[in-house]
Amino acid sequence: MQVSIETTTGLERRMTVGIPAEQVESEVTKRLQEAARTVRLNGFRKGKVPLKVVKQRFGAGVRQEVIGEVMSRSFYDAIQQEDVRPAGQPAIEPKEMTEGKDVEFVATFEVYPEIALGDIAGFEIEKLTAEVQDADIDKMIDTLRQQQASWSDVERPAAIGDQVNIDFTGTKDGEEFEGGKAEGQKLELGTGSMIPGFEDGIVGMQAGEEKVLSLTFPDDYHSEDLKGAAVEFQVKVNSVAEKTLPELDEEFYSKYGIEGKDEAEFRAEVRKNMERELKNAAKTKVKNQVMDKLIEAHQVDLPKALISGEIETLRNQMMQQFGGAQPNMDLKSLLPDDMFKEQAERRVALGLIVAEIVKAADIKVDSDRVRAMIDEMASTYQEPEEVVNYYYSNQQLLASVESAVLEDQVVDHVLDGAKVTETASTYEEVVKQAGGEQE
Repeated sequence: MQVSIETTTGLERRMTVGIPAEQVESEVTKRLQEAARTVRLNGFRKGKVPLKVVKQRFGAGVRQEVIGEVMSRSFYDAIQQEDVRPAGQPAIEPKEMTEGKDVEFVATFEVYPEIALGDIAGFEIEKLTAEVQDADIDKMIDTLRQQQASWSDVERPAAIGDQVNIDFTGTKDGEEFEGGKAEGQKLELGTGSMIPGFEDGIVGMQAGEEKVLSLTFPDDYHSEDLKGAAVEFQVKVNSVAEKTLPELDEEFYSKYGIEGKDEAEFRAEVRKNMERELKNAAKTKVKNQVMDKLIEAHQVDLPKALISGEIETLRNQMMQQFGGAQPNMDLKSLLPDDMFKEQAERRVALGLIVAEIVKAADIKVDSDRVRAMIDEMASTYQEPEEVVNYYYSNQQLLASVESAVLEDQVVDHVLDGAKVTETASTYEEVVKQAGGEQE
């Protein structure tokens, strides 16, 4: 096998591979001989069809099949011989396929970049510290009660905290505008889900009452036509409902998977969950700072193939969040590459940098930490041991946990040489800050 390789641009490589004719022809002959023993053709007994006839009937198809397999196998032999690491699948272009001549093809592909690790010692990292206070638990329980609230119609003017059922029509310069009309819409007053002044304008209205609200859209509104625009909303209140919060009792506790508990035990469960969330949020905050520092400290050439693959992964993840793709749905038009490009580039860059640190520092996955992570995830289920067994029986799931642990070990490796400053904070601040920073 003859191999030559050249650099075209950046990470792209063009590799020409030549395969001796006898290697291909001997494999074609072997398969035709095997076919001759089993093929059935009119006028011939099974196993008695002459090789020449078999070749005439099936030779072209068999040869094409063999060449495809030989090219694929030869490509992977060639990259091992030349010690190159392709990033993504190659584009293979046949050049010489004539029978009796050496087969030649050209494979074009990208390679993984060479990464020179920068100075990762001395990163300045802020670590937020906080404890779950009784007031935090009170607030969380109130949030849980709000989620389970019921509504009952009342015959009185609407107040902040009430839910109103309304019809409304918005007009600008006397003309209705897109998205400004609804019937039977439920709105909880005080949530700020409508433009400024809308909810305040409904406060004091009763069922059956109508009113015109003269309002102005914010200057930073997402619609260009409505930014800073003066508009009017014709509003009719169909009903006013008052919120009733559930009692703290066994029925309420059971909705959160806690059976037969009193309030003290329920608060203890809530505290445990909040402490777990606080721990993870603080960890995420530190991890993201480390990752930001790694990105800043390295300039990495990114293979287009890896970025494309990551974009596709992100796009599919988003579609799963919305219930999955529907038949004949054009995902690329609905969710174009540009939506995910920046995030994909960051993830690819971090993956390459982290992999290089793992290699340079000879970091091995800590099996004890893998088990601890699985145990922690399983602890939120009613049958933790079943969840643990499921993870260890599913290689794909187990690999994802191992990857996460390995990443955590890299973060710890960086922190060993970093300047870490602890800053006192609160549960709410730590959780809020970490919420928008997930990788």
